[in-house]
This record gives sequence, structure tokens and C-alpha cells, in this order.
Amino acid sequence: MKPQLLAVIFAAGLSSCTLVPKAWRSKETSFSKLMKSTDYDYKLKMAEKYYLNKDYNHAQQLYDDLYRVMKGSEHYEDIWYKYAYSAFYLKDYINAENLFKGFVEAFPNSPKAAEMDYMRAFTFYKQSPKYELDQTNTTKTIGFMQAFTSQHPESDKVKEANEIIDKCRAKLEQKDFENARLYYNLRATNPAYLKAATLTFNILMNTYPDSQKSDEYKLYIIRSEYEYAEKSLEERKQGRFEQVVTDCNDFIDRFPDSKLKKEVQQYLDLTNNSLKALQNEQAKKTS
Repeated sequence: MKPQLLAVIFAAGLSSCTLVPKAWRSKETSFSKLMKSTDYDYKLKMAEKYYLNKDYNHAQQLYDDLYRVMKGSEHYEDIWYKYAYSAFYLKDYINAENLFKGFVEAFPNSPKAAEMDYMRAFTFYKQSPKYELDQTNTTKTIGFMQAFTSQHPESDKVKEANEIIDKCRAKLEQKDFENARLYYNLRATNPAYLKAATLTFNILMNTYPDSQKSDEYKLYIIRSEYEYAEKSLEERKQGRFEQVVTDCNDFIDRFPDSKLKKEVQQYLDLTNNSLKALQNEQAKKTS
């Protein structure tokens, strides 16, 4: 390597060192010494300081150490409490969930137990992804939030918990709706997808009976049944068209004020015409 190039690299290395502020290096050196200290009262004091200043990274490291050595002390409950929150604020939700859970188990009679119960459920909500992805954490959120509202009906977090439950249910419903609609959108590739769409939209309606989109789901059922009946063998058309009529009438009875009623009426008229045409054909064959 050329001497000039070595000189440049060496100079760059020196300059990079000077880019790190002395105050920062001093702070990190001091923190390293603090971590090695066995003066746990001083460590606790510094952990409190970091926590109050929202420096949760340094606070978590100190609480992790104190959590192990101060078990049974008068400070232990508060250490555990802030250790759990430090993990939560750092978005270490898996560790936070374990700490919130452990707090309730260790201090079931603590005034903070209900809060920790709620926060445990909330960590699952924070891990709930977009509806397109796996919804395991969304389902867990609903379960834990329901358990929280049942166990702590007096908590001021009950209203928030119920709102989160509603949001999670809406996300699950959206995912199920998209899955059902996928079958309908694939109908051109294979008529069997129409039967699958009918089945999944029926399941969707039964799973979310109070949904504000129930009329839309019912319309998808009618569309799927009508197209499936049209593409059926002649000997099966009548029974399938009659099912469309049944579901159209059911729609009109259940959703008399729906904006989709006009389209349903069109399907009902088309289906009745198809049934009349089938009956005429059968009459010609028997005459």
C-alpha cells in the first residue's frame, strides 16, 4: 500500500475519533463504571434519574441488574414496575409482556396490579400487525382485554379496553372479508370458487352477526349463488335459482333500508325470469 494512502487512512481514523463528543465518551465511561459498581443504592438512584429523564435504555440496564439483586427489598416492587415499563417504552414488547405478567403474579394485591394486567394485554395490541398478516396477536389482544374487563370492571381503563377490542374485531373481520372476496374475484378461473365464496360469506355473517357490513356480505352471497346457478347443469339450475330467490327475500326482510336493496331486487327479478324460462322449457318437453 502506498505511503500516501496509509497517511490518509490514518488521518481519517484520527478525525473519526474526534467526531465523538468528549462529553458523550465521558458519559459512557461513567455509565460503564456505574454498571460495575456494587453500590446498589446509588445504582437505584441513578436508575430513577434515567427513568425520569426518559432515558429508558440506560434505565433498563440498571433495573435489570437491580431486579436480580434487590429481590425482597422495599424497593423491589417499584423496580419491577419501572423495569417493565422501560422495556415497553423501548418497544421490547415480548420482554415487557413477561414482566407485566410476572408483576401481577408476584404482587397480586398491589394497587398497580390492574394497571399491569392492562399493560400486558396492551403489549399484544402493540404487536398486532396490518390485517393482511397473521393475526395471532390480535386474537390474543381480544382475549386478554376481555379478561381484564371481567377481572377489573371498576378500572378507568375498561372503556379503552373495550375500544381496543372493537378495533381488533374490525381488523379480524376485514381480514376474513378479504379472504372471502378473494374467492369471488377468482370465479372466472373456476366456477367452484363461487361455491367457496358463498360458504365463506355465510361464515362471515355468522361470525360477525352485528356487523355494519352484513348487507354487503349478503349481497355477495346472492351474486355468487346467481352466477353459480347460471353456470350449473340444466337439471340443477332450478334448485339453485330457488335458493337465490330465498336469499333475496331474506335480504329484503332483514335490510329494508339498505342502499344495496335495489341491486338485490334486480337479482330477484332476473332469477324469477330464469325460473320461468326453465319452467317453460320443461313444459315444452312434457307437451
